[in-house]
Amino acid sequence: MDFMLWRRFERTLIIIILLLAGTGTHWLQAQEIVTTDTVAFNAETSLQEVFPIPEKEIHSPHKATFYSAILPGLGQAYNKKYWKIPIIYGVIGSMTYAIHFNTTNYTKYKNAYRDFLIGDPGNKSYIEVIPPTLTVEQVEGQYAQWFEEALENKKEYYRRYRDLSYIIMAGIYVLNLIDATVDAHFYDFDVSDDLSMRVHPVIMEPTPFSQKNIGIQLSFNF
Repeated sequence: MDFMLWRRFERTLIIIILLLAGTGTHWLQAQEIVTTDTVAFNAETSLQEVFPIPEKEIHSPHKATFYSAILPGLGQAYNKKYWKIPIIYGVIGSMTYAIHFNTTNYTKYKNAYRDFLIGDPGNKSYIEVIPPTLTVEQVEGQYAQWFEEALENKKEYYRRYRDLSYIIMAGIYVLNLIDATVDAHFYDFDVSDDLSMRVHPVIMEPTPFSQKNIGIQLSFNF
């Protein structure tokens, strides 16, 4: 009985060994195919083709100009020149104040000049701009000609500087566009730190008119 059990166990063990041997052979064949494919892949395909390096995005001057046209200083932010933004808005704020100041005074003196010429007793806005040393009776009497000319000169003065402030404001806007465009053009410009000059002697080849000469050669490295 024990012998029969041993024979059955022996046959079962042989079948298991054969199955394992077949499975191992199949796995080795598959590994050989994968290895062959990998070798062929390495031989025919470069790593750069499989994992291409993304190209560096080119900095666009058109975008910088467009951004600055929409909002002054936005193109400078696109160019990463953040320190220019406070300067731009500082100048814009100053010119905005100048426009408001000159417009307010121009309107005041224009109305005063108009009311003084009309002479309507119910509209005497010029009283607000009479010098402290004069009275209403004086400017309407003996100093009337002088006061009229003073009002006209003040009106023209503030009108001229109001218009000039508008022109400067437009110029600032244009300069903001130009600055953003130029900075964007030079954004990708490679400025190497290795800038040097070498001076060394050199023997120049003879010519029909002279023998060998010794000179100095300058070499610039960028």
